[in-house]
Amino acid sequence: MSKHVLSLLVEDKPGLLTRVAGLFARRGFNIESLAVGTSEIEGLSRITAVVTVEGAPLEQVTKQLNKLINVIKIVELEPDQAVQRDHMLIKVRTDASTRSQVLEAVTLFRARVIDVVSDALIIEVTGDTAKCQAFIKVLEPFGIKELVQSGILAMGRGSKSITEKVLK
Repeated sequence: MSKHVLSLLVEDKPGLLTRVAGLFARRGFNIESLAVGTSEIEGLSRITAVVTVEGAPLEQVTKQLNKLINVIKIVELEPDQAVQRDHMLIKVRTDASTRSQVLEAVTLFRARVIDVVSDALIIEVTGDTAKCQAFIKVLEPFGIKELVQSGILAMGRGSKSITEKVLK
């Protein structure tokens, strides 16, 4: 099984995300992560999709995605050629005896405390997937009350941009 990170530049139109996700589902590809947001060009959005492919070629799906009228461009981002980051908010149980240990972990992982109440902290952590998973493992003994994470955000390294030829 192989994991692929795709960056799609798409027109910001209702229903497009459903059509894109449906293409992956019909081919039996598992979407591990999906992040969508506006791009630097008004009217265009960027979709970052992480898909797991077992046996079937990813090329088949990218060709079908390119046929969707609102898809402008698709780029597969190789791990060594891209910057990839996860973003998480974690609510962890704390009390007077454990708060300092949790804060020490926050410092060690270069995370940030976002909210503090008497029996819990909300912590924000950003980094590669391995770092975020390691941080979760460190916090588990204290009791994770709630966790939310974005999909992986990825961008190609270097000066090239997915939108370069679109702007011209």
